[in-house]
Amino acid sequence: MDAVPAPDQTPVRRGRPGYDRDRMLEIAVQVFIEQGYDATSVASLAERLGLSKSALYHHFSSKEELLEVALDEALGGLEGVLADAGGRSARERLEHVLHGAVLVLVDKLAYVTLLLRVRGNSEVERAALERRRAFDRRVTALVRAAQDEGTVRSDIDPSVATRLLFGMVNSIVEWYRPSGGEGGADLARVVLAVALGGLADETG
Repeated sequence: MDAVPAPDQTPVRRGRPGYDRDRMLEIAVQVFIEQGYDATSVASLAERLGLSKSALYHHFSSKEELLEVALDEALGGLEGVLADAGGRSARERLEHVLHGAVLVLVDKLAYVTLLLRVRGNSEVERAALERRRAFDRRVTALVRAAQDEGTVRSDIDPSVATRLLFGMVNSIVEWYRPSGGEGGADLARVVLAVALGGLADETG
């Protein structure tokens, strides 16, 4: 009687060269960051992936689609944090958004890094920038609402406060390394302490 191969001896079929769509996107984002989006060709992407251009096009219709999907990863995460911030005071919603934004940045570090390097040189980039501006406007409205309820000092322009707050958050991409030992939750706690401590209303 023929021996039956053990389950772990059964060969596993892999794609060529074993990347799924998500992994291909991750590698493309790294190439965009290293080389710059405009300077990256489909040929160089295919070479990094070990694929032919036609095999790459099987998963993504164009370099622009890769960029669009990558930027949506970052923007969708940030927009999701805002959407989940209801049912609290304005101050608590602002804290929730800042805390969540740090977690999104840590979880999707490469995607947020790419988003922050977008300059509006294409329709895809301009659409992403408009989504960023819409996000900033909603955070500014939160700062203003917190001022109105007396939980954030009122002598600071809310749009300036928003730029400063997210200037701090966004700067994390320049120095944060996942291997450094500091997790997203710890980092978010520190950001909240430093950022909102300076906005506290000390008149109450």
